[in-house]
Amino acid sequence: MPQRRSLARALALTLVVAGAGVVGPSVASADDIPKAPGHRLVPQYEGAPATPRPVTGRAPDQHPHLAANGRSGMHADAWGSGTYPWSGPRGVRPSVSSEKMAALGGECATVTFDKAGRIVTVCGTFTGFLVKLLDPKSLTTLAEYKLPQRPSTVEAITRLDFSKIFKDTSGGAYSYLDEQDRLVLADSRQHIVRLAHEQAADGTWSFRVTDDWDLTGQVPHDCVSWTNLYPSGTCDPVTSVMPDWDGRVWWVTRQGRVGTVDPDTGTIRSIRLDGEEIQNSFSVARDGVSIVTDHALYSFETTADGTPEVVWRQTYDRGTGTKPGSVNQGSGTTPDLFGEHENYVAITDNADDRMNVLVYRRDAGVPDAQRLVCKIPVFGSGASTTDNSLISYGNSLVVENNYGYENITSLTLGRSVVGGVTRIDVREDGSGCDTVWESQERSPSTVPKLSTADGLLYLYTKKPDKLGIDAWYLTAVDFHTGETRWKQLVGTGIAYDNNWAPVTLGPDGTAYVGVFNGLTAVRDE
Repeated sequence: MPQRRSLARALALTLVVAGAGVVGPSVASADDIPKAPGHRLVPQYEGAPATPRPVTGRAPDQHPHLAANGRSGMHADAWGSGTYPWSGPRGVRPSVSSEKMAALGGECATVTFDKAGRIVTVCGTFTGFLVKLLDPKSLTTLAEYKLPQRPSTVEAITRLDFSKIFKDTSGGAYSYLDEQDRLVLADSRQHIVRLAHEQAADGTWSFRVTDDWDLTGQVPHDCVSWTNLYPSGTCDPVTSVMPDWDGRVWWVTRQGRVGTVDPDTGTIRSIRLDGEEIQNSFSVARDGVSIVTDHALYSFETTADGTPEVVWRQTYDRGTGTKPGSVNQGSGTTPDLFGEHENYVAITDNADDRMNVLVYRRDAGVPDAQRLVCKIPVFGSGASTTDNSLISYGNSLVVENNYGYENITSLTLGRSVVGGVTRIDVREDGSGCDTVWESQERSPSTVPKLSTADGLLYLYTKKPDKLGIDAWYLTAVDFHTGETRWKQLVGTGIAYDNNWAPVTLGPDGTAYVGVFNGLTAVRDE
């Protein structure tokens, strides 16, 4: 614990120096993320190449206003399934490359792909968020657009408390790529912007703002900044944005505001869920929008003028406090929409002893007493939580245990989390759920992903190490059995901690992992 505080204070002090007078990095050439000492003392590869075993089941519907499934956002599609219809690396002589995005920070969380396979991503540095267009092979930056600095960054620098950054999900972290390859996000000014990327006659690329919708008429915006260090009013950051099936852009805020923007007219409508907090993203299907707060799970639709309207609400056990490994006192999941024969939605709760996976019927006409399908406790007593979306496909769910992870200082000096990954299936007749397998893999904070083409579940893992080496691995687990197939070392040290960023599978079979210092790629040779 003393080492963690020392490290936190050292990094915060460094931020003061780095943040003073910094305008922001220019477009960078390829520069590998440095590995910490000890990377030659740990296994580089374990296991053996996996034989593909496809997963069958009902796939998520293709959203008409999003890029094709697998290319559109952090959770891969509108249902939040975390699944890809193509292969990932199978462990055949995998190679690892990386790109350092900034001197401090630089983590690229949401990774999307345009129609040509180029990466469109948002990378968080300590001088502001950067929208980047990257070459998918070399990871070289082709174009860059600087977003406004988040209030949490200013607070971290001025108050020497960078934990505020690591629990801030606003400012563009949850963004999506639309059907025209435009990136849509909410920045720290409480504006929703739509960005297109274009190539000039000389071959250079640039970003252009095509739309800018100002939410400040309905969202409090007296936020910390360099010219407003001690605001007297309220600041309510926008957490996430997603379109519905009619093309409206939905948005949510940390303090429970739920709103829409009509992109044709610019009309903005919103409501407030008083006393409730929204820290995660949300999911969308033809039948509505599913949002989870720190108190309840909601299904929404809109009235004729676009105002959000609650269809149904289900409270859950939110426990008595925030666990280590959770952003707030509530569910840490983005709702997962799935179901082979019925329409289900799944989240986790925050129950004190053991977290539960909760599955609900989401159709509007279901009586409240019949909405809950199952409540399944997962992981060990007194050591279970997740702050990541579940994997969902067909009638299956996969959940990982993040208990013990809070930020990049949590697992230094060879430490790890208690871990655990579990698959749960809803019974064919909808009468309940059953645990299919349990894995002991330790995946501290990633959003895992599943290749339905190969039947491989991809985690980002870290084992305890007596020598104090912090080694991070891309790990492939058999979705059918829960057995670990192979592991590839990605890197060592804090710079390779993914700090809540997901694994993303590219259309060419590459697995990308956003890490603290940038973006990494693992591909078969």
